[in-house]
Amino acid sequence: MDTSNGVLLPFYDPDTNVVYLCGKGDSSIRYFEITDEAPFVHYLNTFTTKEPQRGMGYMPKRGLDVNKCEIARFYKLHERKCEPIIMTVPRKSDLFQDDLYPDTAGPDAPLEAEEWFEGKNGEPVLISLKHGYIPGKNRDLKVVKKNILDNKMSKNTENTAPAVKTATSTPSIVIKVQISYQKITLVEVEVTV
Repeated sequence: MDTSNGVLLPFYDPDTNVVYLCGKGDSSIRYFEITDEAPFVHYLNTFTTKEPQRGMGYMPKRGLDVNKCEIARFYKLHERKCEPIIMTVPRKSDLFQDDLYPDTAGPDAPLEAEEWFEGKNGEPVLISLKHGYIPGKNRDLKVVKKNILDNKMSKNTENTAPAVKTATSTPSIVIKVQISYQKITLVEVEVTV
């Protein structure tokens, strides 16, 4: 990009084919449009601030304010604060802008983790932003953490080799969590000893 030696932080918007390039220690955001024809990458503009960024985050499309024609929102991490940077397209009409907001990836996954580990692929579940924010469905997440002492206990019992082995239950911790958009709720914690 330039002569800066900071880490490059790229963010890509597949709906508008725009790449936003930020750099650690840099104070600007450069954005480019990606096309199918040569030269393939077209410089659009540069957004510059006074303070350099330590890090940068990017809001998903479904979190943007479509009524204000917001096309990107970044969260710029400074030394002492986190500053939101909002990029909008100036439009006079109050109607929904279909060209700015094509159907975008929604909060629901097309596959479960087990299906993905089996080698399956799936296209993202697309949603329309015409009606603004659409929350995802609530899902329960169950985490089972085995006790790390199980391996040591089994090795110790093999070494001592008692005459009569008794049946023991494996200690574990089960945590149930309910996940919804922007909120994680602890439902139940179960400890088995």
